[in-house]
Amino acid sequence: MNHQYENLPFTISVSFKRVVEAFEERLNSETNPIVQRYIEGVLAYVEQHPKLIHGFTDMEDIKANQEAIDVILDDIFPNVLSDNEIKAAIVPQTFEVLKSTQRLQKIMNDAGDKAELKVRNYEWRLDYIYSCLLILNAYYGYNIDANRPFYIDIPDANGIIRNYRMSINADFIDFTPTEQAIDITQEDYDLLLENPDDTTLWEEKFPLRSWISSGFLIVNLTDVTIDDGISDLKTQLLQNDLANYAKPSDKVVTEIFRSIYQIPDLEVGITYYDNYTFYKVPQKGIDSYILHDKESCSCREILQEINYQKLISDRVNFSISHVSNYKKKNPKSKLAENLLKSGKESCIFAPVAKGGKLLSILELVSPRKNELNSINAEKLDDVIPYIVMAVVRAKEEHTNMIKAIIQNECTTIHPSVLWAFEEEAVKYYIEKELQGYATFQDIAFANIYPLYGQIDIVSSSQTRNKSIQEDLIFQLHLLKDIFQKAHTIEEIPIYDEVVYRIDTYYEEIKQHLTAATEQKFINFIKNEISPLLIHIQGVNNKKLQKLITDYEKNTYKETGLIYNQRRKYDETVQRLNNLLAHFIDEKQIEAQKIYPHYFERFKTDGVEHTIYVGESMVKDKQFNEIYLYNLRLWQLQLMCEMENKFYQFQADMPISIEAASLILVYNTTLGIRYRADEKKFDVDGAYNARYEIIKKRIDKAHIKGTKERVTQKGKIVIVYTQRADEREYLRYISYLQHKNYLGDKIEIVELEDVQGVIGLKAIRVEVVYHEDITKKQAVITYDDVIKSH
Repeated sequence: MNHQYENLPFTISVSFKRVVEAFEERLNSETNPIVQRYIEGVLAYVEQHPKLIHGFTDMEDIKANQEAIDVILDDIFPNVLSDNEIKAAIVPQTFEVLKSTQRLQKIMNDAGDKAELKVRNYEWRLDYIYSCLLILNAYYGYNIDANRPFYIDIPDANGIIRNYRMSINADFIDFTPTEQAIDITQEDYDLLLENPDDTTLWEEKFPLRSWISSGFLIVNLTDVTIDDGISDLKTQLLQNDLANYAKPSDKVVTEIFRSIYQIPDLEVGITYYDNYTFYKVPQKGIDSYILHDKESCSCREILQEINYQKLISDRVNFSISHVSNYKKKNPKSKLAENLLKSGKESCIFAPVAKGGKLLSILELVSPRKNELNSINAEKLDDVIPYIVMAVVRAKEEHTNMIKAIIQNECTTIHPSVLWAFEEEAVKYYIEKELQGYATFQDIAFANIYPLYGQIDIVSSSQTRNKSIQEDLIFQLHLLKDIFQKAHTIEEIPIYDEVVYRIDTYYEEIKQHLTAATEQKFINFIKNEISPLLIHIQGVNNKKLQKLITDYEKNTYKETGLIYNQRRKYDETVQRLNNLLAHFIDEKQIEAQKIYPHYFERFKTDGVEHTIYVGESMVKDKQFNEIYLYNLRLWQLQLMCEMENKFYQFQADMPISIEAASLILVYNTTLGIRYRADEKKFDVDGAYNARYEIIKKRIDKAHIKGTKERVTQKGKIVIVYTQRADEREYLRYISYLQHKNYLGDKIEIVELEDVQGVIGLKAIRVEVVYHEDITKKQAVITYDDVIKSH
C-alpha cells in the first residue's frame, strides 16, 4: 500500500480469507436451514468477488469494492447493534476504516474536522518492534503479552473531549514469510527480549517487508472506561496505604498487578529513594527486592552505571528479563545478586517521581525468566501516576502524624467532646448534600462546672527586665574596655567621648531601665558604636583585636546586642513550660477516669489549665456532684505535684526562677460554646462574663487593704466566693496535710475587688517539697477524704 507505513517488517494485504473460512466451518456444523441458506448465499457472493480472498493492496481498490466488503463483514457488524457498539474494521497499522458501526460514524461526524482515530498513548517509534511481536505471537505461537490499553480522545458535538478505550482483535490476520524472512530460533527469541530497544537487532531478525500480513483488525471503543485491572488498581491506590503494595498474597494491589500481568505469583515491592541512597519503606509487610536484607545502601553500590543512568538520572523503567544470564554477564552486580537471593528471575523497576524529584522505585518481580521484560513494562505508564499519588500520600501521612503531635499541644477539640463535633459534621454533610451549602454551627454545652488553675513565674516582668539590664551592662563593660584600650593606642578625642557616653548609659540603665532607654541604646550601638568598631578593627594591636573578637562572639549580628541573660531566661521559661505541660498532660489521663471532661492548657509565663465538666458534655453517662468533688481534689493534688516538679526541674535549667500557684473555685454552673470562627471554647453569654473577669485578674490581685499580692512563691492560693467552698477545700487541705503534700500554715484572706467583682476570698497554704512527690502517693480520691473524717 502507498502510505507512510511501508517501513514495516511486512507488506499489508487486506484479505477476508479468515472470514470466508469461518463461514465454511459454520456451514458444515449449522443445522438451521434459514442460517444455512444465508451462509450459502454469502459464499456464493464471495465466489463472484475473488479479491475478498486474494486481498487488496491499494486503498483505491478497497474503495472500489466497498459494497463487497460490506457484505462479507455484515455478520460481524449486525444492524441491530450498529447504533450501540463503537466498532470498526481497519487496515493493520494504518487505522484506515474498512467498515464501522452507525454509532462510530455519528461520533466521527460530530467531531467534524477534528475527527481522527489517533491513539493517545501509543509510541509510533515502537511500531516496527510491535509488528515483529505480532509475527512472533501469530506465526511462531509465542505468548508475548505486548498488549496495553490504548486511548483515543474525540470531541463531541459540543466540543467536549470524550475519552475512549480501544481494544484490538487480531483474529482475522495471518502472517506469511517471504524468501527474505529469517526463521526465529529460541536463542533469537531470548536475545530479542533482552534487547527490546535495539532496533538494529530487530530489523536484522525481521528484515524490511520480509513477511506478508493478510487480513484486517477489529477495533472496539468503550466510552469512559478503562481496563478493569488498571481501574481497580487506581481505586486501591487512591484509597489504601502503602501496605497494600506488598505481600502477603491477599494484599489487594498485589493481586491486581498479578491480574494485569497474568502472573499468579508476581510480587510487588517499594524502595524509597533520597539523596542518592536507597531505603526500605518503614512499614511492616513492604519488601525491597533491590536491597534484599539491607535497610539502606548507596545507589551506585547496588546499580551499575548504565542502570544507574536509566533509573536514577533519566528516571525511565529498567527491567531484567533473565536475571541468571544478567548475573553471568555482570558478575559484580549487587542487584542481580539480591534478586537471585530472593529467587527472582525477571523484574521491572519503575521510578516514581513528582515535580522532577525521585521519590521511590516500584518493583515487580517474578520467579521465572522472560515473564517480566521491557515490553510489558510499558503497562506501567498508565499506573505510575496513581502510584505517585499513593507514595506522596504515604509520606504526607507521616508528616500529618507529626503535625497531629504538634496539634495536640494547642488544640481545643478534646477527645471527650469529639462526639459532639462528629454529630455536627454529619448534619453539615447532609445539609450540604441536600442544599448545596452548609454552615458548621457553634457547639454549646449547658450547666458546666469550670475548674481553673495555674502555676506562674513570680515577677516574670521584673525578672525579664533584670536579665535585659544585666546583658546591657555587660555589653557596656566590654565596649568600655575596647574604647579605653583604643584610646591608649590612638589618642583620638572621640574615643574618650564614647567612654563618657558609655558611663552615662551605665548609670541610666543601672538606676531605671525603660523601653525608651533600651531603644536609645540600640540606636547608639547601630549609629555610633558599629562604625567606630569597623575603624578600630584596622588597628594592628593583638590585645585590642582580642577584645573586639570577644565582643563580637557575644553579640547578635541582627541587632548588635548581647542576649546572654535574656537567652537563659527565655530558655528556662520555655523548657520549664514544656516539661510542666507534658507532666500535666500525662496526669490528666488519670483525671479522665474519674469522669470524662473537657481539658485544655496553655503555656504563658508558666502553665495554666481549665477543666469543664458536666453531663451535657458526655454522651450516655449520668453526672453526679461527687465527680466534681473528686476532680477538685485531684486538681489540688496536681498543683502540689506541679510545684514539686517545677523546683525539681530547676536543677538542669540555665537560671533559677520562682513560681506561685493558684486555683479558682467557681461554684455556679455556666454555659460554654465552641466558636467555629475562633476555633476555641469560651463562656457563653454575657451573664457568664464574671467568671472570665475573675480568671484573668486574680493572679495580680492584692490582699484587701494591702499592696501584697495574693500569690506567693511556695504557696498554693485557692480563690473562692462561697462559704461552702471554703469548708470543702479546708477538708481537702487537712487531708493533704496528713498525706504530707501541704504544710501546717493556713491563711484565709479577703481580696480587693476585681473590676466590680466583690466578695472574693482566698486560702493560702504552704507546699511541702519532696525529691519526687509523684512516687510518694497514688491519686487521692474524695472517698479517702470522707473516710479520714
